[in-house]
Amino acid sequence: MVAVTLTNMSYADLRELQSALNTASDIAFSLDAAPAPHEADQLVDALRRALSAANALGASTAATGCSEHPRGAVDPLYGDKDDPLPPGWGRCLLCNDRRRRASAQRRGWR
Repeated sequence: MVAVTLTNMSYADLRELQSALNTASDIAFSLDAAPAPHEADQLVDALRRALSAANALGASTAATGCSEHPRGAVDPLYGDKDDPLPPGWGRCLLCNDRRRRASAQRRGWR
């Protein structure tokens, strides 16, 4: 199990977890002694959403391998045999896009 720290979770992941837990709490506190089946289903769905969000917080593997954007988007051209990335470029879409823009500016494109 991976300890969740502020460095390996995103703000969006944290907000999703908080939202799911608040929803589950609201549903749980509004239940009667004998909840209707649809109310129980809503609670189960909210708790599953919270569990999924909590699991996302603890994801230990970095999708991009990038120290600056470890949980960023992976460049769709990474591994493309028909249109390979230049040597030395990694999987991080954000870094690769920055490299593309810098290269275009050097060539005088906008």
